[in-house]
Amino acid sequence: MKHLFLVRHAKSSWADESLCDHERPLNARGESQLAPLGKALKAAGALQGEIYCSNATRALATLEGAMPEPVMPEHWHTQSELYTFDYRRLIAWLKEREEDAQVMLVGHNPALLELAQWLLKQPPEQLPTASFIHIRLPIKHWHQLDRGKGKLVALMTPQDYSYAHFERKLKKKARTEGDDPARDIPKALHHQHDRLWQLERGVILGLDDEFLHQYRIAIRRSRAIAESVQEVTGDKTLAKAVKTLKRHARATGPLRDLHVFLQDLPELCGDNSEIRAALQIWFEQEAANRHKKLVKRLQSKRYHDSMEHWLNLIESRKFQKLAETLRAKDIRKAVESRIKGFNKLTAELMHTSPDEDIHRLRKQLKRIRYLMELDSKTWKSELKTMKARQKLYGRFQDLHVQIELLDQFHKAAPEVLPAALDGILETLEERKVDARKQILTLGGLDGAPL
Repeated sequence: MKHLFLVRHAKSSWADESLCDHERPLNARGESQLAPLGKALKAAGALQGEIYCSNATRALATLEGAMPEPVMPEHWHTQSELYTFDYRRLIAWLKEREEDAQVMLVGHNPALLELAQWLLKQPPEQLPTASFIHIRLPIKHWHQLDRGKGKLVALMTPQDYSYAHFERKLKKKARTEGDDPARDIPKALHHQHDRLWQLERGVILGLDDEFLHQYRIAIRRSRAIAESVQEVTGDKTLAKAVKTLKRHARATGPLRDLHVFLQDLPELCGDNSEIRAALQIWFEQEAANRHKKLVKRLQSKRYHDSMEHWLNLIESRKFQKLAETLRAKDIRKAVESRIKGFNKLTAELMHTSPDEDIHRLRKQLKRIRYLMELDSKTWKSELKTMKARQKLYGRFQDLHVQIELLDQFHKAAPEVLPAALDGILETLEERKVDARKQILTLGGLDGAPL
């Protein structure tokens, strides 16, 4: 069995017309593709075998920039014959390989794509820049290479492994001005449903944490809008749908908490590499376990049936009629009612209040903000305030969760550097106290301290 990875170079620049094709460098977008490409190649196991690269500037820059760690010189080969646009030359070159079980080839289109199309019975139609194809070949020797013998294991594009490239041309939310709820609400919910479907692949692959974060935002925004309609209309069907969306959002929480903790870990540990390594190993394994569990859920029939039911509901005539009963003033009334409730809870907040009280206020803020976004003209200045507040309340919740996670680690491994762990916990507790003071100082949403 042989494994072949075909990697197309990252996006190149045509800015300098005096350069020949062989010398063209990467452009800014190409440079930004390298780190996530390297992470994806490592996760796919592409770096474990022999690596061959065209000697063109853009191909070498891609390979050098994508390497997440140094590769032993004996496994890295630069070859001029790989600077070709003719797939037949690549076939001849591959047939001359010795007994390498795995080959990664960094080169150029159309040669790479046409080689894949020659090897695969159902080949991809495109191979964008900074993308790669993994092909499994049921042969013992490379000279046995033949048309249609390969099996596609994976095709990865920047849109699959990097949220920054995924979102380049996509909108996070539908444009709704609040003048026509009958049009705006179904439009907003349909847009979020499409976004959830688009984000699913990135969540399942798990190569960029931001896919999960944006998935959570989309599903919670959907829930907040539906909850608002249900609140005004009293429709029981919507109440059931809101409950389902809440369950799906909650299932993503533990993994997102671990992502945030791992991102903050280097700063928390400072120069103590020993405690950082111990915590990173333990929590990365926890994250891997949680990711497997979430993937199983997202690929289940029950989940897909529930999301199909949700789509049918928001596309139904019944829902359209419910939306038609709302007016811009209904949205404003609902926002004002929620602000009043938020301010009441804020007035009752004390330095000794349990963390759960602040967590409850954080969730209220999100619901108010998502509702305001349905009528963005009316609430334009307030939305800026809401985002700043959300960030502070969210940071408080992150600190609360991180303290809980470290307590779990301490119970599981009490012998691992207890003094260093106590120091990190003390830092987190101090930060949480400071965040609480800032929240108490803010007062209600009218900006006046209560």
